[in-house]
Amino acid sequence: MMFPPPPLTRNRVRLAYAIAVSADALQWLLGPPGFLFADEILDVAVMALISATIGFHPLLLPTFALEFLPVVDLVPTWTGCVALVVALRKRQQPEPPAPGPFIDV
Repeated sequence: MMFPPPPLTRNRVRLAYAIAVSADALQWLLGPPGFLFADEILDVAVMALISATIGFHPLLLPTFALEFLPVVDLVPTWTGCVALVVALRKRQQPEPPAPGPFIDV
């Protein structure tokens, strides 16, 4: 059973970006070798947090897999993935009704 993604609010998007940017910065600071699976543990946590924040999207899976490659984890893949998922979700969300004239019956 699939659950619909949560509605994208400004706070959810900001939180997802904060998680992604923080993870990418930490992985860059840890460097290519990482420290005793710290990169991998961080990637699992980031995947769970981003999925909880903006909902799961299939694009998170290749990003998660790419993070296990030694030098690729220095590229800001989480931030790029969040940007792409947010853009796709915004397209899918229905537009709020435009304010129009009020008709009283």
